[in-house]
Amino acid sequence: MKAARLALVLGVVGVLCVASAAFAQRGFGGFFRTPPKFPTADTFGHGFNFCRGVYTSGRREAGGQGWSTDYPDAERNFSIRFGELTKTRISRDAQGEPDFLVVRLTDPALFSCGYLHLEDVGTAAMTEPELKALRDYLLKGGFVWCDDWWGSFAWNAWMAEGARMLPPSDYPVVQIPMEHPIMHAQFEVKEMPQIPSIQFWRSSGGGTAERGADSPRPTFAGVFDKQGRLMMVMTHNTDISDAWEREGEDPRFFYNFSPDGYAVGINIVLYAMTH
Repeated sequence: MKAARLALVLGVVGVLCVASAAFAQRGFGGFFRTPPKFPTADTFGHGFNFCRGVYTSGRREAGGQGWSTDYPDAERNFSIRFGELTKTRISRDAQGEPDFLVVRLTDPALFSCGYLHLEDVGTAAMTEPELKALRDYLLKGGFVWCDDWWGSFAWNAWMAEGARMLPPSDYPVVQIPMEHPIMHAQFEVKEMPQIPSIQFWRSSGGGTAERGADSPRPTFAGVFDKQGRLMMVMTHNTDISDAWEREGEDPRFFYNFSPDGYAVGINIVLYAMTH
């Protein structure tokens, strides 16, 4: 489906998911008026749960909040749209809201998540137990998407962190061509969009490169296991999740970025859940 068609569908299906900036009080590592939703004994088995990983950060990035960046409206809005635009059954809580989750990497519940979302990973300074748990999760069939980290410093920091987790000699980071099936799982995505945060877009007069010359274009990369299964994807120099989180705040931002952001997100998550 082309972006223009997807924009029309998003605009008329249901009610826009209004992402209120006042809904959550963000903090580095996450303190919220609405507390993070951790898994319970009855969480899984009722449909798709969007799982966000909690990791230890060692520094701050401009515009980022560590693991909690874009939480919780990104996963709430994505889960609603994922249920509307695919045949996926979405797990819901007692109030009928999507039952999205926050999962500590060392929580055994991680292994019940078919898909794990990580943001602002350029700040990561994981503990050894976190690294081991994430490595085990990946090698036992899990899938991770790293989104919303910008510039060469953040890239190098996450590459170093990843090398602690998976030896690059065995699990190299490679560029994923747009011809790969992941970008055709439902929508035909021919180019990785550079999506800025709404704050940067407004303050820059419509710019998309949050680190200027140090973030000229998006990078779409991944890591395969030894059987050739894609187990981690990375969207660097772009904030796909903000296209979900802020979709209801400004029609101009929505039409510029949300259709492309949902197309990429739905493709990646569908691929993760079916491969």
